[in-house]
Amino acid sequence: MNFSLNEEQMMLQDSVEKFIDNDYDFETRQKIAASDSGFSADVWRTFAELGWTAVPFAEDDGGFDGGAIEIMVIMQLFGRGLVVEPYLANIVLAGGILGRAANAEQKEKWLHPIIAGELQATLAFVEPQSRYDIANIATVAAVDGEAWRLNGNKGFVLNGGNAGLIIVPARSGGGQTDRDGITLFAVPADSKGITCNAYATVDGLRAAEITFEDVRVDAGAVLGEVGGGFAVLDAVIDEATLAVCAEAVGIMQVLRVKTLEYSKSRVQFGVPIGSFQVLQHRMVDMLTDCEQSVSLLLWATMVSASGSAEAKRAISAIKYQVGTAGRKVGQDAVQIHGAMGVSWELDIAHYFKRLTTIGQMFGNADWHLDKLATG
Repeated sequence: MNFSLNEEQMMLQDSVEKFIDNDYDFETRQKIAASDSGFSADVWRTFAELGWTAVPFAEDDGGFDGGAIEIMVIMQLFGRGLVVEPYLANIVLAGGILGRAANAEQKEKWLHPIIAGELQATLAFVEPQSRYDIANIATVAAVDGEAWRLNGNKGFVLNGGNAGLIIVPARSGGGQTDRDGITLFAVPADSKGITCNAYATVDGLRAAEITFEDVRVDAGAVLGEVGGGFAVLDAVIDEATLAVCAEAVGIMQVLRVKTLEYSKSRVQFGVPIGSFQVLQHRMVDMLTDCEQSVSLLLWATMVSASGSAEAKRAISAIKYQVGTAGRKVGQDAVQIHGAMGVSWELDIAHYFKRLTTIGQMFGNADWHLDKLATG
């Protein structure tokens, strides 16, 4: 298996790396995160101009025919830069649904503006009772003449307060946890009957609780086949899970390097604390955890890109790894930095917050371990 990046992927990596190093330092990130929208419109335009928003989409749709490997490259570096711009919500989640399920007219109306950086979007797939079961959908879609009416509640909708378009999985048939009977709708956020309660998350991003009360949408809002949306939703959530794992690995690598540097400069009892054997052991453990995570990420990405039947198991394996090893790396980084490791002013605390949040997204470590155990 060849783990080397090709020329185009290396150019993408270099482009993102230079942006993070030159234009997205921690102070800039903090100012953006504290703004009303939680992201920078100027930075988002830059993403579009550099072509990053087009990376995973087909060339016929205005994209660059990228896939799991290209998303891994971007998200790992976004983790390193602690980027708050809603790439996951817009491109991986909402864009992933549209790229798979939308027809040509719908892509022209919604996907193309997303790629151009002109439309903010999101996928509202989490419900209060669903936990990590994406098929557990109580939001109801009922036929209303030639249109549909949506009723239900969605929680933790990433970028929900900024989105002009909300992709809504709703139940048009079957039981509440059935995989059949799920239909995907593209719903304008300003539709009558939508209530959105936006809030800042602990890791500096934005999310929302959204209620749909007799929201009427026409037949043109249906993405793909009526009742056949689960397969599309499942594939997109797998992609998003792999994407946040890449982000987590980028964060873990930063925490390890920063902690190692700190241990060489922090002097206690007249010597650098890095000379203490017990801390050397902990930093070796951090290195081991990071290297194992990188290896699993590469494997999961490669099998996903190849369309292998092992892809789901590989994604669960890396999600379990970043959920357990990531927590340990984050805790060690904070503890070795001492009390300042949890201060608002130090970036270590913010990396740890994001890493902790990722551990709970798209299934926590225990949930993915169960998936691995049961096949």
